[in-house]
Amino acid sequence: MATLIIKDLHAEVEGKEILKGVNLTLNGGETHAIMGPNGTGKSTLASVIMGHPRFTVTKGSITLDGENVLEMETDERARAGLFLAMQSPAEVPGVTNSDFIKTAMNARLKDDEKLSLFKFIRAYDKAVQELKMNEDLPHRYLNEGFSGGEKKRNEILQMKMLKPKIAILDEIDSGLDIDALKIVGENVTSMKGNDLGLLLITHYQRLLDYIHAEHVHVMMKGQIVRSGGVELMQKIDDQGYDWLKEELGIDDERVLHEEEERIILGSCATKEALEKK
Repeated sequence: MATLIIKDLHAEVEGKEILKGVNLTLNGGETHAIMGPNGTGKSTLASVIMGHPRFTVTKGSITLDGENVLEMETDERARAGLFLAMQSPAEVPGVTNSDFIKTAMNARLKDDEKLSLFKFIRAYDKAVQELKMNEDLPHRYLNEGFSGGEKKRNEILQMKMLKPKIAILDEIDSGLDIDALKIVGENVTSMKGNDLGLLLITHYQRLLDYIHAEHVHVMMKGQIVRSGGVELMQKIDDQGYDWLKEELGIDDERVLHEEEERIILGSCATKEALEKK
């Protein structure tokens, strides 16, 4: 059973501090949801965990099963079992969807291991069917020409194939209609078990109607300011965040304003890495 531990995590970009002391422990078999208004640091946390090069960790630690995540490159974090379903997956022309996933799976194997092509095709086709995706998907370039909903389902397809220890789903519900959200929710729920820890980042309670979260956290000002269970989620759904801001004496809950967030989070580390090759 995997354990991801984040202690007093501080991170900045271009001299601006965004994360201001995040503490979180996530074990395999658990599902945690982080909620909060725009600009409070939720997506930054996901990016820092996965090692986005734009962010600098100035204090604190992240460990996975006792190993120092901050000493790992992004690809090493992925091979160790971390996975991020991105909020805005990038289009990568020239790389087919199936080749991308097959290469990622091979990269996680030991030197003396080899991925069975037959088993890969069988598992891939099964996952595509379960997500109700188009059958031509293997031959299409990664996310190129995909609708917003197809991109999000494709992230879950990658998760189903890679079988990570800890999966971070960053606003996987944005851009999905009710039918697509139901399909995504059912597929993620089917993967839940002691071998998988889930971290859901979302604005809306509706995602948690389909993927049950035992632990709910609220993020403001670059910190987790309140944690609870389903009752916390329901109170937010009923009353919003004003009651919590008033209780904590917070006038502006953001660390990033809309334009800053768009600039800072507008690029994709995966696409940047591929373009450098």
